[in-house]
Amino acid sequence: MDDAVEWLRSRPYYAGQIAEHRRLPAREPEYRDVDLEPRLADALADRGIDRLYRHQAEAIEAVRDGDDVVLATETASGKSLAYTVPAFETAMEGRGRTLYVGPQNALIADQEESLSELARGLGFGSRVSVASYTGRLSRAEKREVRDARPTVLLSNPDMLHYALLPHAGRLWEWFLSSLEYVVVDEVHGYRGVFGTGVALAMRRLVRTCERFGSSPTFVCCSATIGNPVEHAATVTGRDPSGITLVDEDTSGRGPRDWVLWNPPEYDDDWAERGSGRRKSSHTESKRLFVDLVASGRQTLAFTRARQTAEQYATDSASDLRERGEHDLAAKVGAYQAALKDDRRREIEADLHAGDLRGVWSTNALELGVDVGGLDAVVLDGYPGTRMSAHQRAGRAGRGSDPALVVMVGGEDQLDQYLMNHPADFFEAPPEDAICDPENDRLLPRHVACAADEGWLSPADEAYFGGSFPGVVADLTADGTLARREAAAGTRWTYAGSESPQHAMNLRTAEEREIELVDGSNGDSIASLGFADALRDAHPGAIYHQQGRTYEVADLDLDRNVAELRSSWADYYTRPLTEKSIVVEEDLAERTPSARPDVPIRFADVTVTERVTGFLRRDAATGDSLGESALDLPETTLRTRALYFPVPEDVESEMRTIGAADDADGSDEADESDDAAVPGGEYAFNGGIHAAEHGIISLFPFHLLCDRGDIGGISTPYHPHVEGPAVFVYDGYPGGVGLARRGHARIEELMERTARLIDGCGCADGCPSCVQSPHCGNANEPLAKAPAIHLLESLTGTTAADASEAEPAE
Repeated sequence: MDDAVEWLRSRPYYAGQIAEHRRLPAREPEYRDVDLEPRLADALADRGIDRLYRHQAEAIEAVRDGDDVVLATETASGKSLAYTVPAFETAMEGRGRTLYVGPQNALIADQEESLSELARGLGFGSRVSVASYTGRLSRAEKREVRDARPTVLLSNPDMLHYALLPHAGRLWEWFLSSLEYVVVDEVHGYRGVFGTGVALAMRRLVRTCERFGSSPTFVCCSATIGNPVEHAATVTGRDPSGITLVDEDTSGRGPRDWVLWNPPEYDDDWAERGSGRRKSSHTESKRLFVDLVASGRQTLAFTRARQTAEQYATDSASDLRERGEHDLAAKVGAYQAALKDDRRREIEADLHAGDLRGVWSTNALELGVDVGGLDAVVLDGYPGTRMSAHQRAGRAGRGSDPALVVMVGGEDQLDQYLMNHPADFFEAPPEDAICDPENDRLLPRHVACAADEGWLSPADEAYFGGSFPGVVADLTADGTLARREAAAGTRWTYAGSESPQHAMNLRTAEEREIELVDGSNGDSIASLGFADALRDAHPGAIYHQQGRTYEVADLDLDRNVAELRSSWADYYTRPLTEKSIVVEEDLAERTPSARPDVPIRFADVTVTERVTGFLRRDAATGDSLGESALDLPETTLRTRALYFPVPEDVESEMRTIGAADDADGSDEADESDDAAVPGGEYAFNGGIHAAEHGIISLFPFHLLCDRGDIGGISTPYHPHVEGPAVFVYDGYPGGVGLARRGHARIEELMERTARLIDGCGCADGCPSCVQSPHCGNANEPLAKAPAIHLLESLTGTTAADASEAEPAE
C-alpha cells in the first residue's frame, strides 16, 4: 500500500482528481496492567485479549471507582471492554445488573453475540447471563427474557420508552432495583429530536431507579466529537463535573493514507463549462471500488441509500465479470439495515474472514459491528460530518498493515468546501453533538409519561429542569395531570385514559402524521410529519421509496392519508413555498468584532409556511418542465432562530456590486428580463439569499446535523428590525439546540461561508456553493459577490486572507 497514491494516479481515468493526500503515521499500542477476576482474564485470553490498552484500563478503573465515564475513541479501539469488564465483575459477585442501550438492533445483536460468547467462556456458575429485549421479539420471547432475569440486558431507547419504564413496577422491578450500570453506546448518535427524546427518557429511567433504591453508574461510548462530556451529561442528565473523559486512543494501527478525490468539472460539454458542475461522484466511486477489488485489496465502500448500495454492488460485480474476474464478482455484496438479521450476520462474518472482497454499505456498517480490518475504504460523497468520515475510515486497517481511504467529493456545498480547503477537514476541531432536553414541545410529553410511571413531586425539578413547575401547572390546567395533597406534600399523577408513552414517538416532534399508501394494494409505504407531507407528498409530487418511484395521486387531510401510484416519471418535483417569520422574544445578543453596531440575536420565533405550488425538473438535465399551483393549508413552527440585520451602508454597497461587475463586462444580462438585471434589487436580494443558503450549508461543519435540519429566510424588510434581515432557524418544534449553538459560533460560520462562495469557480451560483435542494423559491435570486461582501463586512476578514492563512499543502 506504500505506493497506493501513485497507483491511483496511474488509473486510466485519472485527470487530476486528487485534491489532497495525507498519510497518518502508524501508531504503536500502549498497554497498561489492570487486575481482572481470574476467570474473566482467562476468558478474554481465550479470545486473544491478554493485555488491555491504556485507555481501556483507565476507563475500567474510573467505572470501578463509581465515576460516570465517557469513552471517546476511534472505531475498533476496543471501547466495549470499558463496560464489559465492570458489568461482568458485578454480575459474578452477585451485586447488580447492567442495561445496555444501543441505537440499532443490528448493533445490539452483535453485542449480544460477543457478550454471550464471553459469558460462556467463564464456565458454569459465573452468574453472568446476557439477553436482548427488542421489538423484534414475540410476546412469548419477551416473557422468556423477563423470566430468565439476565444480569446483562441489551435494548434500545424505544423499548426503554415503550416497554421498560411504563411497566417498571409490574414487570421490571427485579431489574431496575438492582441496576448497577447503564451503558449508552454510540452516544454521539443521540442528537436532534431523537437525542432530545432519549435524554428525557434517561431522566425518567434514573427517576424510576431512585424509586426502587438503585443509583446506576453511566458508561457512554462515543466517536470523536467536540463536546463528549457536555453531550454525555446532556443525554444522561448527570453532573458533567462527575464524568470522567477518556479520549486518548492508545490502540495500535498501521499507517493510513487519506485521499480527497474530487471528480473533474464538466469540460466536454460546452453548456456546462464555467457552471461549477462536476461529474458524478458515484461513477468515480464505482471505478475506484472495482479497481481496488481487482487489485486484491479488500474494500468497503459507503454510500447513502439502501437501494444505491444494492445497485452499485450489482454494477460492480458486472464490471468485474466484464474484466474476466468471475470469482471476484461473486465475492462482492451489499449491506444495509433492511436485510434480514441472518443475512447481515453472514455478510459480517464473511467480511471478517476475508471471504467477501468488496462490499457496498450504507451507514449501517459505520457503527461498532465487528467486521475486522479491511485494506481500503471508499466514501461515495462526504458523509455529512467529519465524525462519520473518520468512523467509516476506521474500518480500514488490519493490525499494523497500511490502509487506504478515498473520499470522493460530491456537488454538495460542504463536499466542495472540504475539497478546496482540506486543512479544515483534517485539522479543524470535531463537530459538537447537540440535543435539548428543555425543548418546550417534548418536555411536557415526557413529564406526562413520568407521572404515569410514578407520582410527581416538586423534587422532580432536579430531573426535568427549571421549567418543570410551569410544565406541571400547564398539564394540570389542561387535565393531563391530577393534583393530590398528601401527608408528604403535593403530588401529581397522570389523569389520561391512554398510554402517554404510546402516544409519543421518540424519533419525531410531530404530533400529526400523514400515512403514505400504495393505491394499488392499500399497503402502507411510509409516514411523514404533517409539514413534511405538505412539502413532499402533495398531489403531483414524485416520491421515491426503497428504489421505487411513485406519484402522489391524492392527499386527503381529513383522513391523514396520501395515496400514491407507481410511476415511471423521468423528472423530479420541488415544492414552491411562501414563508414568513415573527420574532416572539429576543433571548440573547452578540455583536461581530468588526461591526459592534450590528446585533446578532438568538430568539424565540414562529415560522409560517405555505406550499403554493411545485416545479417539475428533468431528472437528467435539471431543466424546468413547468410549474403547477397548489392550494394547501399553511403550517406554523414555533422554534428558535439566529438572525441579523443588514446595515444600511453594507446594503448600499451590495446594491452596487452587480452593476459594477456588469460595467466591467464580467456579467452579461438580458435587459428585457428584469430578474436578470444585475445590481440594485437583484444584487441585494440575491446576496442575502445566497448568504442564508451558504450559512445553512455549513452548519453541519460545526454541528452533528443535516442541512435539512436547518431552515432560513432572507428578507429585504422585516418589521422587527425595520429593515433587511437574514434568519436561520432550527427546523424542529421548540428547537433542539442547533440555532443556539450556531449563534454562539456565528462569526466562524460567516467566515467559512465567505470562503465557500468565493472559492467556487461558477459564475452565478451552483449546487457546490449557494444553490439548495430545499429552497422554496427555486433558488432565485442568488448573487455570489454581494453575499461575500455582506459576510466579509460583518466579520472583518476576506476570503482571500483566510485562504492565505491556511497551512501550506
